[in-house]
Amino acid sequence: MSVIFESTIKMAPDSREDWYIELKDTISGKTEVCKDLQEYSKKVEELGADYGGHVDEVRWIKDESVPLHVMDVVRFEMSKLQRELEDEMGKPLIGEDAR
Repeated sequence: MSVIFESTIKMAPDSREDWYIELKDTISGKTEVCKDLQEYSKKVEELGADYGGHVDEVRWIKDESVPLHVMDVVRFEMSKLQRELEDEMGKPLIGEDAR
């Protein structure tokens, strides 16, 4: 059985700037709403703990209501968080050196 999480970027109701991530464990069906990437990171760890910390795949989905400028903000925040984690770990998260 593969552990797969689905992460859907959505817009807050009646907002053109405020976004959130809906995180779904496809095995248990449990869904968490994360207001930012720090909360998202914490929730992924919590949900992943049910599987010994092993998650096979995270599928990213963008709700059709999310404008491009918001996706740019999300990508920037993700890149910033990745750099912070890599600095903390002392190695890249992605690529050959991450293995």
